[in-house]
Amino acid sequence: MGAGAVGCYVGGCLAAAGVRVTFVGRPRVLDALAQHGLTLTDRDGGRLQVPAAQLKLATSVPAQARPALVLLTVKSGATASAAAELAQALPSGTPVLSLQNGIGNADRLQQAAPALAALPGMVPYNVAELGPGAYHRGTAGRLASVAHPVFQPWAPVFEAAGVPIDFYGELQSVQWGKLLLNLNNPVNALSGLPLRDQLLDRGYRRCFAALIDEALGVLQAAGIAPAQMTAVPPHRLPMLLRLPDWLFRRVAAPMLRVDAKARSSMADDLALGRRTEVDALSGEVVRLARTHGLKAPRNAKMVALLDGGWPTPPERLDSAALQRALKL
Repeated sequence: MGAGAVGCYVGGCLAAAGVRVTFVGRPRVLDALAQHGLTLTDRDGGRLQVPAAQLKLATSVPAQARPALVLLTVKSGATASAAAELAQALPSGTPVLSLQNGIGNADRLQQAAPALAALPGMVPYNVAELGPGAYHRGTAGRLASVAHPVFQPWAPVFEAAGVPIDFYGELQSVQWGKLLLNLNNPVNALSGLPLRDQLLDRGYRRCFAALIDEALGVLQAAGIAPAQMTAVPPHRLPMLLRLPDWLFRRVAAPMLRVDAKARSSMADDLALGRRTEVDALSGEVVRLARTHGLKAPRNAKMVALLDGGWPTPPERLDSAALQRALKL
């Protein structure tokens, strides 16, 4: 549900492995799939193809759909409307796994569709749309979900399809660990650069580090310990990002294992003239800070830069200009 970059990649891998998948999405994406089929590539050289004739496509949830599992991959701002559509079409108890950015989508899904079984999940990797029907995974990682009996038969299916999934008793720490990394998304979007090129610019890394520092202070006040999502613990990541370029290249070699095709989904949204998900990332930090009587001015500034003038797209900022905007 929401056949964009992540939905087409994860759903496409499952379809290529023989799972019966229905892709529900926008006409722009579905028309490309109908004409070109699905081509899925990854940074490790993998390549899968699903012919157009084998794809089941729909612009809305089929009225008689009885799926064993729904993967919700719409943008965060569309969660409530997607939930309403799913609730109207699907039987009570249908499991819906939120594979969306941000923290509260599963809760919003459950509130909007109380009869469905909403489950929080997390996608660790970057997926870029390279062309019509072509999607590329540019980074590594394993999907995550809260543990639930519905997944017992699904775990080996996801593994065999090349989109392995890990299960956790609670997912909040994992979601916040991922959100800390996703605070680079607005930086990347404003830079206009591929991810690797942006990470090789110390000025942009300083902006990323400042956003993480601010978020870590808010999380500490809230009593939330974010999970470690990289080789470096969250509290050490800002120091690593601030290293001089020559040293960062050496010390952060694993982080730079991002191929030249990788972009943030937020950069893709800007390129397509769509509203970004900055409110589900930096906005979550701002809201959590407010809940605990704090402020998060730098994350609030990122929301303002990307969302404040909507629908007018934001200007691209070089690293010096972005640092000035964040008062670094």
